[in-house]
Amino acid sequence: MYASNSNAPSVQQLTFSLADEEYGLDILAVREIRGWTPVTRIPQAPHYVLGVLDLRGTIVPVLDLRLRFGLARNENAATTVTVIVTVAGRPFGVVVDAVSDVVDIQAGQISPVPDMGTTVDTEYLRGLTPVQGRMVLLLDVEKLLHPEDARMLEAALPAADEIEAVA
Repeated sequence: MYASNSNAPSVQQLTFSLADEEYGLDILAVREIRGWTPVTRIPQAPHYVLGVLDLRGTIVPVLDLRLRFGLARNENAATTVTVIVTVAGRPFGVVVDAVSDVVDIQAGQISPVPDMGTTVDTEYLRGLTPVQGRMVLLLDVEKLLHPEDARMLEAALPAADEIEAVA
């Protein structure tokens, strides 16, 4: 375990599990945590975009992180949740297996992502850190959506907003 330096800046991370691995999201990006609810599918969306949900009048795209990371889709369980995060002023949801905890991490404890070559996509990782005997992969929420997918969703969401307004 690392020694704590009270002068070193710390960051709070919401930790969650996904396929027996632990991940962390910057708590400042997290807007809320919701139990799993079905979503409305968007035609021709990327395979990891499950669809959209209505969050108190705002249409929110929902990503399945298992599919985004190339893992097998999992049946939704009682612990499956959608974490609503805000990126560039736009909310979107990420489906995870279970939320664990909020932890304080000293900036000096964060290790850079090792070079995995071209076979492993690590662009969405900010770093790694040990937390209570387990390794936590810290996500960069800004990079969870590919830029071209974000543009496609932005184009599709006004149409979804109009459909919801008519309904």
